Amino acid sequence: MVRLVNLSIGYRGKSDTKVVAQGICTEINGGELTCLLGANGVGKSTLLRTLSAFQPKLGGEIFIMGRELGTYSDKELSKTIGVVLTEKCDVRNMSARELIGMGRSPYTGFWGTLDKEDSRIVEESIALVKIENLASRMVHTLSDGERQKVMIAKALAQQTPVIFLDEPTAFLDFPSKVEIMQLLHQLTRETGKTIFLSTHDLELALQIADKIWLMDKQHGITIGTPEDLALEGHLSSFFARKGIVFDMETGLFRIENQYTSRVRLQGHGQKYAMVRKALQRNGMLANRNVESEVYVETGDLTTSGFRINVPGKPVIEVQTIEELLSAMPAVLPEG
Repeated sequence: MVRLVNLSIGYRGKSDTKVVAQGICTEINGGELTCLLGANGVGKSTLLRTLSAFQPKLGGEIFIMGRELGTYSDKELSKTIGVVLTEKCDVRNMSARELIGMGRSPYTGFWGTLDKEDSRIVEESIALVKIENLASRMVHTLSDGERQKVMIAKALAQQTPVIFLDEPTAFLDFPSKVEIMQLLHQLTRETGKTIFLSTHDLELALQIADKIWLMDKQHGITIGTPEDLALEGHLSSFFARKGIVFDMETGLFRIENQYTSRVRLQGHGQKYAMVRKALQRNGMLANRNVESEVYVETGDLTTSGFRINVPGKPVIEVQTIEELLSAMPAVLPEG
């Protein structure tokens, strides 16, 4: 759907040119959710604006549907690229359905009157985002999460093969962030569209995105599936900073603790994960690979309580993780 050939992005001033990134060669595939990650100021918005034709490129080529971006007219672009921006849509005296209907403006002409086919596409877009219950509501009465769904439905009504989103979860609470990311992933599967978004929601992107673009000033752009980037060490090096490490066992980032003792764990599933988390938060390096004579049997969700095994002593049985944390300092050697 989208192909970049030696793309350079940045800004041309009167006396000099600021290059943000250069030599970008890659593709964005249809039917995939691709997330762009990077620190503030690294150029994510510049890249997104360049791909959306809001800002001229410095060099190279951008092909959309096999055609160079610069050869499209404005009207052709409006039927090829849909854009959802970060800014909140402050609209009054308009229903959600009417706002979604504005996505048909590339097809309706100056007066924007929807015919039967336009109305069908609007209703289809509403159904895809599952906001039938919101369609008649006035836009200014919607929550931030509901409003973002309406903007996504508007982009769908535009019927473009490519949709770019700039921080679509920026103003949302965590449950709404998850819902929007899951919705976008589902839409790529159901519609085959190319959906490309910038985001600061690292953990969600790693769990939901099909492809990740890591963007930084030192290495440029590194691209791959979340899993490949993890195995190749790119996630660890890219986000390496004091106090944050990439946990290969969970595939997520965690706060790096200072450990004063260590304990081996036996078990699996949710109970194992929660015990490991609690012990490590309290300065005890804990997992199934730790070498330690003291070990904790976490069991699984079908078993009750936890068992602390200390050489030469009776097994200590506790019922909760809180009790486990209280018992551990007395049985663990330091170091």
